[in-house]
Amino acid sequence: MARSIRHWTRVLALMLVAPVIAAAQSFETIAPDLHLLRGAFVPGQQPDGNSVMLLGPRGWIVVDTGRHAGHTQAILRHAAESGLSISDIVNTHWHLDHVSGNALVRRAYPRAEVHASRAIVDAMNGFLANYRRQLADMAAGHPDSPELPNWLAEMARIDQGALLHPTIPIIENGRRRLSGRDLDIHLTTAAATDGDVWVYDSASRTLIAGDLVTLPVPFLDTACPAGWRKALDALDDAPFMRLVPGHGAVMDRKDFRRYRIAFGHLVDCAGRSRSDAAECSERWVRDLGSLLSPDEQKQALDLLGYYVDQRLRGAASTADCRTR
Repeated sequence: MARSIRHWTRVLALMLVAPVIAAAQSFETIAPDLHLLRGAFVPGQQPDGNSVMLLGPRGWIVVDTGRHAGHTQAILRHAAESGLSISDIVNTHWHLDHVSGNALVRRAYPRAEVHASRAIVDAMNGFLANYRRQLADMAAGHPDSPELPNWLAEMARIDQGALLHPTIPIIENGRRRLSGRDLDIHLTTAAATDGDVWVYDSASRTLIAGDLVTLPVPFLDTACPAGWRKALDALDDAPFMRLVPGHGAVMDRKDFRRYRIAFGHLVDCAGRSRSDAAECSERWVRDLGSLLSPDEQKQALDLLGYYVDQRLRGAASTADCRTR
């Protein structure tokens, strides 16, 4: 896992200088009793993931709580304005842009249960511990850097510790009744991370995919690409009408299938030694077509130019598969 810290730092650097891809928005209703708060890539900030709120008979279920306080406070305002409490949190995986808001929500709603993989426990002792040490070293070595507030804020998020952990671990696939609403919850242990959760809401035929689907590119820093490819095939078997990705706009089935095919082409291209990174990156952009804006196309080329060589080739392509 320590090797991936360097990769993540490089990717964050590309994100931080990127143009605005998706500005923070208010909640939008995408199905009855199902609301979406889009995450954002904003210059000078690390991203927030998408958050979804589903209304059950006993209150709100929140899927992913964001990274920044402003994002999480929008979740709390949405609940407060409805007059209903938050009864449950579901985390799709342990990346900070999806779990950091857990602590703020749990302080506001102490009885809220957190449903997630236990992979975050290992991450706290591995990837996130190494990441925190790197942040601390950068802060100590560059006290005048304009990035210092961001480094300190990331350290504080990690330091929330057990408040980010599940109270009810997800260890197998199955139906759970949360806040009086039935959800199909699935766990895969070798894909975007070592503990990805996706949620299918049959009432609205909505699949909440977390970082198994992300735009403008798949974020491969903690990934097992071969396992991720299989996970996308499993998503395609679900009878959804719409899919909410971990980052990016809501997709229909046609959009998702375009994404799934593009992911396969990307992995195959990277596996051919005669293909250079630019060729694979350009194929991704062509495959996704109108799913990417011009700004997203540029960001995708920048990120994939790095990912192809550093995460999809050689030993790096299987390094995060062997321990799962």
